[in-house]
Amino acid sequence: MRLASNTVLVTGGASGIGLAIVERFLRADSTVLVCGRREERLRELADTHPGVATRVCNVADEAERVALIDWAATRFPALNVLVNNAGIQRFPVLADGEDWALTRNEVAINFDAPVHLSRLVLPHLLRQPHGAIVNITSGLSFAPLARAPIYSATKAALHSFTLSLRHQLAGSPVEVIEIIPPAVDTDLGGPGLHTFGVRVGEFADAVMRRIDQGETEVGYDFAERARHASRAELDEMFARMNQRPPT
Repeated sequence: MRLASNTVLVTGGASGIGLAIVERFLRADSTVLVCGRREERLRELADTHPGVATRVCNVADEAERVALIDWAATRFPALNVLVNNAGIQRFPVLADGEDWALTRNEVAINFDAPVHLSRLVLPHLLRQPHGAIVNITSGLSFAPLARAPIYSATKAALHSFTLSLRHQLAGSPVEVIEIIPPAVDTDLGGPGLHTFGVRVGEFADAVMRRIDQGETEVGYDFAERARHASRAELDEMFARMNQRPPT
């Protein structure tokens, strides 16, 4: 998929990886629409990136997902790319009791939303000369981080869904692309909680360049190694990532 001359909807595009993707589509002279839960972040985005269309939307909510695609396709009939980027990461201790709604919300944002949005937008994309659905998964799709069990599982599920969607759409005008990040220095999980990992600009430059060159599954750093790893290598990655600290 070429980055230029598209009309792109990015979920969760006001910060982090989503914002970096937005900026690179803008540099390629594409029209960009962004949705997010935080109105103040969307206002900041509109102020710093004039021309970006924004909409407040909680993609965990089914009705809001339907309204989002209706808005995007009606207001911007040239819409031809959906980037399923919105995600949250929590660190629940599974043996502890917590309100099921917290888990349900994480699953809804990370998995229900991209599956539902993809199916909602597909009839519109199939009428375009060239279209794409871009799913943001994770290196944890392949080797989970045990302290982020729901996040890791939803990203593994989204990776699996992406493979099936690509297979079903083979021969159609819609490409299915997967971006597989490693740990990236963003606000994932909350401000100040994810300040490690590769720089977001470095990551976005590398993966978006490869997408522009036609690749449909792109990782970076740890995630690039994970997507090519054997089962034995993945088991070793899992053991290394999930070592218990010395007592």
